[in-house]
Amino acid sequence: MWAAQFIDYERPGAFVNSGGLGTMGFSVPAALGAKVGDPDRVVWSVDGDGCFQMTNQELATCAIEGIPIKVAVVNNGNLGMVRQWQTLFYEGRYSNTNLQTAPKDEKVRIPDFVRLSEAYGCVGLRCERPEDIDATIEKAMAIDDVPVVVDFTVNHDAMVWPMVGPGVSNDNIQYARDMAPNWEHED
Repeated sequence: MWAAQFIDYERPGAFVNSGGLGTMGFSVPAALGAKVGDPDRVVWSVDGDGCFQMTNQELATCAIEGIPIKVAVVNNGNLGMVRQWQTLFYEGRYSNTNLQTAPKDEKVRIPDFVRLSEAYGCVGLRCERPEDIDATIEKAMAIDDVPVVVDFTVNHDAMVWPMVGPGVSNDNIQYARDMAPNWEHED
């Protein structure tokens, strides 16, 4: 859902997602299939850290078979969409969403996605500061012979918008900071 919010697409059929159906683990296998289907195109998987943990083992297939996808892990250390609901609708009563097992004052990462990626035969990169985003993406784009995983660290309260709350129809979509998307197409 992160990619659906912020990326402009210039080619029909160039974006594949689960449509917000809560299908954790969709992104990496979908990217693998997209790359096999169009091997000359750069293919990025944009995934949350919880979803990435569901199917990151597919990186082994990518490395063994020479399928050089790129994975952007949006890492807030939580099952982000569940945490978002707990923040907005359950008064911050958090339950089973924190994926960090180390004390908050330590820089221990469990799992460490860079090291995990390297263990699978991929290149692992990490970006912790907004001012390093462009350089990190350029570094990832320069690698085209093996899979690349970029661990983008974001705030633990990062949220995905727009969203539909509990018990309401899709007509009651909620937006961040009163910023509604433009649903009109310009021809």
